[in-house]
Amino acid sequence: DLETATVAFRNGAPLHLGSVAEVTEGSPPPIGDAIVNDVPGLLLIVEKQPWGNTLAVTRGVEEALVTLRPALGDAEIDPTIFRPATFIEMSLQNLNRALLIGCVLVVLVLGFFLAEWRTALISLLAIPLSLCLAMLMLRYRGGTLDTMVLAGLVIALGEIVDDAIIDVENIARRLRLNRAAVHPESAFTVVLNASLEVRSAVVYASLIVMLIFVPVYFLGGLAGSFFRPLALSYVLAIASSLVVALLVTPVLCLLLLPGAPASAPETPFLRWLHSRYRALLPRFLDRSPRLLPATAAAVVAALIAFPLLGQEFLPNFKEYDFLMHWVEKPGTSLDAMRRITIRASKDLRAIPGVRNFGSHLGRAEVADEVVGANFTELWISLDPASDYDRTVAQVQATVDAYPGLVRDLLTYLRERIKEVLSGTSATLVVRLFGPDLDSLRTAAAEVARVMAPVEGLTDLKVQQQVLVPHIAVRFRPGKADRYGLTAGDARRQIATLVRGTKVGEIYDQQRTFDVVVWGRPELRRDLSTIRDLRLTSPTGGVIPLSRVADVSIEPTPNEITREGASRKLDITANVRGRDLGSAARDVERVVHALRYPEGTHPEFLGEYTARREASRRLLALGALSLIGVFLILHLDFGNTRTATLVFASLPFALIGSVLAVVATGGSLSLGSLVGFVTVLGIAARNGIMLVSHYRHLEEQEGFAFGRALVLQGAEERLSPILMTALATGLALVPLVIFGSRPGHEIEHPMAVVILGGLVTSTMLNLFVMPALYLRYGKRPS
Repeated sequence: DLETATVAFRNGAPLHLGSVAEVTEGSPPPIGDAIVNDVPGLLLIVEKQPWGNTLAVTRGVEEALVTLRPALGDAEIDPTIFRPATFIEMSLQNLNRALLIGCVLVVLVLGFFLAEWRTALISLLAIPLSLCLAMLMLRYRGGTLDTMVLAGLVIALGEIVDDAIIDVENIARRLRLNRAAVHPESAFTVVLNASLEVRSAVVYASLIVMLIFVPVYFLGGLAGSFFRPLALSYVLAIASSLVVALLVTPVLCLLLLPGAPASAPETPFLRWLHSRYRALLPRFLDRSPRLLPATAAAVVAALIAFPLLGQEFLPNFKEYDFLMHWVEKPGTSLDAMRRITIRASKDLRAIPGVRNFGSHLGRAEVADEVVGANFTELWISLDPASDYDRTVAQVQATVDAYPGLVRDLLTYLRERIKEVLSGTSATLVVRLFGPDLDSLRTAAAEVARVMAPVEGLTDLKVQQQVLVPHIAVRFRPGKADRYGLTAGDARRQIATLVRGTKVGEIYDQQRTFDVVVWGRPELRRDLSTIRDLRLTSPTGGVIPLSRVADVSIEPTPNEITREGASRKLDITANVRGRDLGSAARDVERVVHALRYPEGTHPEFLGEYTARREASRRLLALGALSLIGVFLILHLDFGNTRTATLVFASLPFALIGSVLAVVATGGSLSLGSLVGFVTVLGIAARNGIMLVSHYRHLEEQEGFAFGRALVLQGAEERLSPILMTALATGLALVPLVIFGSRPGHEIEHPMAVVILGGLVTSTMLNLFVMPALYLRYGKRPS
């Protein structure tokens, strides 16, 4: 009957329930990301659509609030008090702008190098075709267009045109040579042969780039949640560019290039560039005995400096919505917290740039996070048009002016990250486990004492666990047995008289009221009246509580927290003015140096621990990827010597990456590590293209191995190498320049690392790789 039941939808005609839902009988299935409506006898599960997005949900809620406004009377609704979707909108806008600027810069590069409009047009068409194909594949997988997906496309922007550039440049050059030949071949044959000439190198180079990035996709935990969409969109973009280069670019070349001018159009700058390169490269070849050791020394220096760089987990996100936990001493009344919160709201709203303010005090008993009345959460929203840094500094100074309160001012995303990592809102967490509360409190105080002198630590505090007065009722079974009264009977009656017991509900129109049985106020006003509470025995008698139990006021902890059935206490701190890695290592050193009572031990949580685990996983999977890279190189070149030569050149790209990190602050975030992975893929691609061309000249065009071969091949690859390097680098320039804008926080350090590595890897391919190939590239006969 349910399957044939008619359901009416707001935006469509009535339908049978069975045509839009699966109707089953029995136990409900596991519920993931779903909205559940629990009706007696019927469980309706509405699954979230995979292509849905946060912005659409937020705007839908805002539209619903506008619709509901007439029915709410005098109630005021302000949906902007705490609106994380604002950050998403700003991030998407900034990333779209970066993508657009990057596309324009790539167009300018191609127009500058490819002076003939046909070759430039064919190369440019690879950008929209590759991006559209990547988005279609992403859509087919059920993905969404979020900030990290866009970031992956921006980072891949310069690389998706590389394959087309290499193919077009080689086909155009072969067509010009064919016209000058005594017996020219057909355009179809030339285009086919020229495309096949670089086909192997293009395929293997793209496979290596994708293989290098695969470890990012397998990051676990919070790091994986952030970087997996970026890795997926990046790999899909590279795969799409490969498909376009294999299937579309040769066809366009056959249609457009046969009518191109017979001579290669070349700007004065390119002529000057080729002449200077012809003059410089022989000098590097002559100085290879000194050049190669110097380059190797630079690589060793970069590898030594790498572990000495500062370490961060994720950068601070430039959000305009802030959360602040505002905690007084346990036992503080609700009225006192309300007074201080109202006062703080007035002070904060008086700051220029603070748009609005909201708060809630305590939590309901069945809330997702149980806290007392001494806990307040403040929501502070800034005007996007305000001076961000100055406004945040004024807000911080205002809240710091309230003494005796534990507070932390965090953006929404930063607060969520910390809560997920450790269950607290701090960057560093030392969690003490032990069986005895007194020993835990003593050990926690000692841990806080040794952590206090560590440079860079701020907001150091021990989890509040103080002794507060509680009424203790100790049941005496021996005396209660005379009246036939059990401990359970006594507990239920005392709970009803002192706390109240729900016995039913009253429904008034659309409102529900609980019916609670509770003792009269005078029965619970002091300790003596509680001792005189009358309990009813099973025999019908009435007994004072004091006859069967001892009632007293005893100091007890305000809260007892556990994890894994073990009691715990947290010592938390944030880091300011110093990198996270060095501060965390100092904390671990001083904490491990302490001696703890038997059964008590510390564990370290927070951003540094998460970063260390993600880094180890990334390095381990990266090592496996590098093994795969070597196997692909061996498969492409067919001999170990050439594969080893290209593989050994990959670390040269790290020189520029390390220098770029040092020049921009000297701290490595997780995004920077992903950037290092990307650089290795780009360096491998460029090395393959150059060495493959050397092999083609030797095997297909009859060049003898030697100096002439190296000079000829390097000069012919000069324009493609510079074009691909500039296209990739300039596509990242918007992320580097506008790194402080919302949406660029994670991508900025990645772009810095990639851009620095791109500079040194390009220099490697232009000057060092020819010298290496001349010295070690000859294959044994």
